[in-house]
Amino acid sequence: MTKPSLPELLHAAVTAVGGTERPGQVAMAEAVEEAIDGGSHLLVQAGTGTGKSLGYLVPALAHGERVVVATATLALQRQLVERDLPRTVDALHPQLRRRPEFAMLKGRSNYLCLHRLHEGVPQDEEEGLFDQFEAAAPTSKLGQDLLRMRDWADGTETGDRDDLTPGVSDRAWSQVSVSSRECLGASKCAYGAECFAEMARERAKLSEVVVTNHALLAIDAIEGAPVLPQHEVLIVDEAHELVSRVTGVATGELTPGQVNRAVRRAAKLVNEKAADQLQTAAEGFERLMELALPGRLEEVPEDLGYALMALRDACRTVISAIGATRDKSVQDEDAVRKQALASVESVHDVSERITNGSEWDVVWYERHEPRGGAAYRPSGASLRVAPMSVAGLLREKLFTDRSVVLTSATLKLGGDFNGVGASLGLAPEGTEGDDVPQWKGVDVGSPFDYRKQGILYVAKHLARPARDGDRGDMLDELTELIQAAGGRTLGLFSSMRAAQLAAEELRSRIPEYPILLQGEETLGELIKNFAADPRTCLFGTLSLWQGVDVPGPSCQLVVMDKIPFPRPDDPLMSARQKAVEEAGGNGFMAVAATHAALLMAQGAGRLVRASGDRGVVAVLDQRLATARYGSYLKASLPDFWFTTDRNQVRKSLAAIDAKARQTEAAKETDGD
Repeated sequence: MTKPSLPELLHAAVTAVGGTERPGQVAMAEAVEEAIDGGSHLLVQAGTGTGKSLGYLVPALAHGERVVVATATLALQRQLVERDLPRTVDALHPQLRRRPEFAMLKGRSNYLCLHRLHEGVPQDEEEGLFDQFEAAAPTSKLGQDLLRMRDWADGTETGDRDDLTPGVSDRAWSQVSVSSRECLGASKCAYGAECFAEMARERAKLSEVVVTNHALLAIDAIEGAPVLPQHEVLIVDEAHELVSRVTGVATGELTPGQVNRAVRRAAKLVNEKAADQLQTAAEGFERLMELALPGRLEEVPEDLGYALMALRDACRTVISAIGATRDKSVQDEDAVRKQALASVESVHDVSERITNGSEWDVVWYERHEPRGGAAYRPSGASLRVAPMSVAGLLREKLFTDRSVVLTSATLKLGGDFNGVGASLGLAPEGTEGDDVPQWKGVDVGSPFDYRKQGILYVAKHLARPARDGDRGDMLDELTELIQAAGGRTLGLFSSMRAAQLAAEELRSRIPEYPILLQGEETLGELIKNFAADPRTCLFGTLSLWQGVDVPGPSCQLVVMDKIPFPRPDDPLMSARQKAVEEAGGNGFMAVAATHAALLMAQGAGRLVRASGDRGVVAVLDQRLATARYGSYLKASLPDFWFTTDRNQVRKSLAAIDAKARQTEAAKETDGD
């Protein structure tokens, strides 16, 4: 039997999902097939509307080896597992003569823990944790969530938090989930045979396609014990996010609250001497943190060094003592022991990492304001440590013993792939060498005609933005643009403070256009309301630059208040920039400009989401038109028609608004 050709398979898959074949999708599938067959690596930029999921799934399924697909967002994971994979597998079955199995796999804390659910959280009186189902008032939000999760546990097949609708707060979920460190292990747990996390791992082992997230991929790469099944092909979708996700997993944090929690959990399990040693070390650390000022610590101060060594040594003593003692008077002793060990080991590991010191780590103090809601966080300071770069880690752990395909709508910055490649640990394309991973970059374009569908407008007449300065002229410009567009505006701001100030000011200036503000409602609800009413505007910061998909007339103006360079006082970014400069490179271009280019490319991508979309991306920062680095940033954006003529842009926005109104009126007439 002859092997079916890739074009035949792609045609069958596209037909099954009700789509149409696009040249970019075909080019992508061919490039992915070539990389997989040749055991090489590929960076492929596939613009919005290309249909990149099928562009990599079809050649991966045709290859017949196990493939792991790692994505950054829950939305794409759901799309793959609930829509794209079932339809594609069904469509390819007649030609492949097999039906590949697929499964989703996440970190353990994403799954409901039956031991926690039935036995309760190990007692931790000072935090107010309790036998959740008896003590939580059923009239309270927490109590209602806990009772609802108990009912859900009886019917769910996955135990996956994301399958619980509506969702629950982090605090509620923490009552019924455990980290991998806190887990008793299937062989020691009374509920091991029914464990949702273990069942997910077993399904993954038996599947040809495993869909996971960037964080679990990072854990698999960083930690010695593999959590993903052995695989021959790795596909990283939304690959522009990978470096920041891996950095997040590789970042350690110490707070007084975290240390005190470890003290409380260990105290009931160890002798008085060991408990007192940890208590004393915790008090010394807390006193220092009360005085901590935010910023990078290029050298660990002597007093902090002593405090961390005291913590490290006390944690070692406690870890040994927990292993040597058993107390049957402690209810559910094994769970209590695992929870205490997890807390103490976490404090030990971060203390030791900072104490040992590494030229490849960045250490800094951070202060945060209190935060309520699902992501509750008390005020105070934290001590953080993160790798200067994850490039070496990725080169060593990601690009060996498998073929890797990385794809996104934004991988080509400043006109080539080398900037993103360098952040992933890849030498410039074409570099020869025995230990140099060979890779190719391919841009398959987009089905959209950006020059006809969009305008890139730079407000060159505005004053150069100063940090935290008054930008009255920018607010005047923003007001006039929104009025010309008839609302329909997504406002992307470089800080939450800037978004809040703009929303407050414009709500009083143009009350006829409702302005939604990130943080005042859940992100999903905000986007739904923004899409529902074309006169509405939505203002916000980082997650809106990447997380909004609203095709049609509700989003015809995307505004960026200024070029989103990292804050000058960002400890990690400034350390990375300095390291590049000390190595003889251009730190600003390698770090700050690359960071800004990636965000701007993502932000500009919010405008054209369908073939009928028309609109303007307005950058209210003259530097995009006047600074030397402006051409690099512009080359990273879709190829929109470019202008600095404010009058022309207002006329264009008014014309787009008028046409949209006509269409809306015609639809209402047809409906009548």
